[in-house]
Amino acid sequence: MSEAVTPRHAHHAAGLLCTIYLPRTADALAFAMSTYGIPLLVLATTSSAALTGAAFALEWIPRLAAFGWAGSIVDRRGAALVFHITSLGRALALAAGAVMLHLHPSGTVASATVMVLAATTGVLTEFSYIAAETAGAAAGRRAGTRAYRVQAVLLGIDQTSTLAGPALAGVLLLAGPPPMLAVITVISLLAALLALRTPPSPVFPARPPKGKSGAGLLTGWRTIRSLPALGWLVTGLTLSNLATGLLQAAGPVIVVQHFGQSTTAVGLVWSAAAAATLVAVTVCRFSLDRLGLWPVGAACAALASLACLAAAQAPDYLSYLVLVAVLMAADGGMTVVLRTLRSRLIPPEQFGSTLSATILILLLPFPVAGVLTALTPPDALGHVITACAALQALGLFYAFARLRTDPALRT
Repeated sequence: MSEAVTPRHAHHAAGLLCTIYLPRTADALAFAMSTYGIPLLVLATTSSAALTGAAFALEWIPRLAAFGWAGSIVDRRGAALVFHITSLGRALALAAGAVMLHLHPSGTVASATVMVLAATTGVLTEFSYIAAETAGAAAGRRAGTRAYRVQAVLLGIDQTSTLAGPALAGVLLLAGPPPMLAVITVISLLAALLALRTPPSPVFPARPPKGKSGAGLLTGWRTIRSLPALGWLVTGLTLSNLATGLLQAAGPVIVVQHFGQSTTAVGLVWSAAAAATLVAVTVCRFSLDRLGLWPVGAACAALASLACLAAAQAPDYLSYLVLVAVLMAADGGMTVVLRTLRSRLIPPEQFGSTLSATILILLLPFPVAGVLTALTPPDALGHVITACAALQALGLFYAFARLRTDPALRT
């Protein structure tokens, strides 16, 4: 029997590699390099904690605005087409930014270029992310009961990109902003080309009504409300994201000004966190086989809460790095649970809209975290992080307490 099954599984894995995993890898790497590389330009240029927090918020607000359109467009036009067009658009935007920074390496024009580039690439990347997630969810549904394996691989790709992206952007930044942006442009072009191999997803031209940009989000919101298990998990993770978002927004201030480290040490924190998350995803992949969704998710929630509370009181840089890595690793385990539940429960014809609504809710805390960082004196950031960590612990505890008897998390 094994001789008959193995070739089929190998063929299926090869198909996923070419059509799902490789396009996702290129897109995720371009996303990580731009997300972590562009804010480093802001920090290096301004050396201001307030402007760093403001830039973080400004980077996320346009992304959130894009979700009103992204899901419904993916549902109507198909994942492959949206993935291709938005990756190509991001490449063009990055190329234009590289030219502007070559002509104006410093001053007001350079600062404005970097901020506009952060917002533009953020919006385009959210469209490509929704498209890639929709294609990945379709692949997960085709995998049946082993959908979590596909989701674990996708999360592993994201975390590997998060591990490599900041480090690669930092090294390229030593050669100057234009070379760094040029490399991200090439990777974005590669993502656009690979997206042409992504299988076409079902399209639903009758939805949503024309002229109503919020119709897709409204459909997604209604779907979330109709799925209590998904709703409670999203609620808990949203409160958790306020704490993790604050650690991300305040990270440069904490590491550079509080612990006296260099800007390179900021990237090292998130590279270590990504490496820890990769290990956690692998462990969760095997744990889900034996234990199921709820035990793994609840254990990760408890670990994340404890790590965040401890990180707020970290006495030195090394302990801070380790605690943030543990926090993000546990968050990665919860994300595997969320993705598996999402691909299992959401109807295919409503997936893009519901995915957009879900991610929008989950990302709302990030601009809030940027505003909090901008408004909070550096010496008081520890107290704010502690309060958010306590809120995270309460939210995750209540969410998983409600989910304990839910049949959707028993397998």
